[in-house]
Amino acid sequence: MEFKKNIPIYLQIIDSIKKDISLGNLNPGEKLLSTRDFAIKLKVNPNTISRVYKDLEAEKIAFTKRGLGTFVTLDTDILNKIQNNMVKGLVERFISDISVLGVSVDEAVKLLTTQEELNGKPNY
Repeated sequence: MEFKKNIPIYLQIIDSIKKDISLGNLNPGEKLLSTRDFAIKLKVNPNTISRVYKDLEAEKIAFTKRGLGTFVTLDTDILNKIQNNMVKGLVERFISDISVLGVSVDEAVKLLTTQEELNGKPNY
């Protein structure tokens, strides 16, 4: 994983885990790597991974079973919320980017709808 310099590493790792959950690469109830193994894999300090897991637990995205490890939540409402928040963020960035180009949201919707009709499926 390559880290961006302007965003704290632990936040980038949290976002990566959320993305993996949304994409189905991490399933509900699945065990996450141990702190040490994850730190080695990402070449970061184990304290960074500890903070990641602590923050994921605070958001109820993960839970820890003492002596067994940290696991992805089984709560489908939370898992759906993760995906919805990711989609919302993408839409907000899209709207911001198109507005910089001078394209209105209505124009963008028309372009997307036209592309969808031309392709017979969404073009995203």
